[in-house]
Amino acid sequence: MTVLVTGGAGYIGSHMVWELLDHHEDVLVVDNLTTGFEWAIPKGVKFINADIGDQDAMEEVINDNDIDSIIHFAGSVVVPESLQNPLMYYQNNTGNSRNLIAAAVNTGVKKFIFSSTAAVYDNPLTEGPISENAILNPMSPYGTSKLMTELMIRDAAEAHDLSYVILRYFNVAGCDVQGRTGQSTEGATHLIKVACETAAGSRSSMKIFGTDYSTLDGTCVRDFIHVSDLANAHYIALQHLRSGGKKFTANCGYSQGYSVRQVIDTVKRISGNDFRVIETDRRAGDIEALTANAHRLMTRLEWVPKHNNLDTIVSSALNWEEKLPALKKSA
Repeated sequence: MTVLVTGGAGYIGSHMVWELLDHHEDVLVVDNLTTGFEWAIPKGVKFINADIGDQDAMEEVINDNDIDSIIHFAGSVVVPESLQNPLMYYQNNTGNSRNLIAAAVNTGVKKFIFSSTAAVYDNPLTEGPISENAILNPMSPYGTSKLMTELMIRDAAEAHDLSYVILRYFNVAGCDVQGRTGQSTEGATHLIKVACETAAGSRSSMKIFGTDYSTLDGTCVRDFIHVSDLANAHYIALQHLRSGGKKFTANCGYSQGYSVRQVIDTVKRISGNDFRVIETDRRAGDIEALTANAHRLMTRLEWVPKHNNLDTIVSSALNWEEKLPALKKSA
């Protein structure tokens, strides 16, 4: 049987494809290449350029390729963009996911893993790690669109023979330590990606959005999880479902936060480049401090991260920035 990876030409999705290949799984990628890159899909992996919102097409894809599991990454992920264009996010993330879930139900797919986000939570009043039982009150259309999809999956599982794991990501960062894939999107807004681009000279400067938060150095604090550890959590979740494990929702992070200034200082130190940083006003939709209580993930799946070190994350991202221009040129 084959695992369908939606958004498999994108940042996290392409890492998932490599994780599955490393475990000798059969993989099919569906991506409409809006933000993904066909060259990011490993050679030999079957790829279909399609929109997951086309339910009829997805049912045909599933039936024709013996799909028994879906790992769903496809969607839009930029918080500020969601504030400017909320309806696009409700279409891309919620409406399209509804049709994909329906296709899964109609074709008898029983295992579904969903890429969700910590943006489903309320703005926490403390800097402590957030558990899955925290208040769900998204601060952006992006977060709301993901929460709505979570609810659809939950309700569909109650009504149909569908088992799921929902993984709520905190801040995904870094790149494949073997240099096989990485964050390649133009105009990316991820902090570590932006800082590494600036260190590499592809940006003339970068910004810190807000320096007056109630944190140790006045800048936002985030829990950065290495993308390869995240992909591995998905694979273990798939094995959990295959063995008849119960459906559940879990946070993905390290329960360790770093501030924006700490990240920038780390990138400067490792790269050896003292690049320009501009301090500016707070950005709408940003939460002051966000770290994960990852106890549920670690205990239920016996997940043990291998790359939970900021230097490791930054080094892998910097290495990818060095490699990326040649890859894009040859594509």
